[in-house]
Amino acid sequence: MKTLKSKFVLSILFFAVVTIAWSQNTLPIHKAEVTELNTNKCKALEKNLKAELSKNSKWKSLIANKKMSIAVVDLSQHDIKYAGVNGNNMMYAASLPKIAVLYAVIDAIDKGEVKDTPEIRKDLKLMIAKSNNAASTRMIDLVGYKKIEAVLRKAGNSLYDPGTGGGLWVGKRYAAAGKRYPDPIKGLSHAATSYQAANFYYHLVFGKLISFERSAEMLEILKDPELGHKFVYTLRDIAPNAKLYRKSGSWKNYHSDSVLVWGPERRYILVALIEDPRGEKIVRNLVKPVEKVLKNSKTLNCSK
Repeated sequence: MKTLKSKFVLSILFFAVVTIAWSQNTLPIHKAEVTELNTNKCKALEKNLKAELSKNSKWKSLIANKKMSIAVVDLSQHDIKYAGVNGNNMMYAASLPKIAVLYAVIDAIDKGEVKDTPEIRKDLKLMIAKSNNAASTRMIDLVGYKKIEAVLRKAGNSLYDPGTGGGLWVGKRYAAAGKRYPDPIKGLSHAATSYQAANFYYHLVFGKLISFERSAEMLEILKDPELGHKFVYTLRDIAPNAKLYRKSGSWKNYHSDSVLVWGPERRYILVALIEDPRGEKIVRNLVKPVEKVLKNSKTLNCSK
């Protein structure tokens, strides 16, 4: 009887600790064990997501032609749910992969390969918040392509995996001059899959990129974007109290955005990669349909 009582008390304490952690407003979250994002795949959520997006005939066509890639991670409850549409289809992503440069530079600082300076911190913020190409190029030159590739292929939290379609990749300076270091699969210079971009934020949420402290530093740099287009345009209207951690990109017909939304009423990761002349508007208009799907996902049976 005492044993059963003890187990019950421990269960209650564990639930209380997890609930407190999940209700916190600050990131990252302390979580002893973090499973790989793909193990949280929810088939029912994915089905609902694709059905909702397909109500728009233009979006349905983009999905069918693999010109739209979407990843969503529902972080509102303890049972995390991931859903993707063309999630492993690598696309040109313009400035979005600058998150990989951020990761590589912070990793180099952590390992003592690069000396931390106010100038580097300023460039990192310029690169992320304003997508400044000159700052981005300085950071790429600082660590080099091979360092960036090494952190992206790092065992345990790989953000580039040829076996699953690739992922984040930076193989060219954000400048006219300079040699290319294209990805091995499609030969792209600045690439992403929506899944691996979402995976980047997912690991940051739980402090699992480099270390808890370094994850917190990267989140701080990603916080409060200074460019108000795409996802941010809509989110600042419908979720003014939510904290946004974000990086986007645009070049010609390629438009991408990635955001971690952390607020009192909504907690999720959303990534979109679009190839279309009206891609910026499409990205902007994705937020509300995705939130509609997430709102209806609370009681989904993810095994079906």
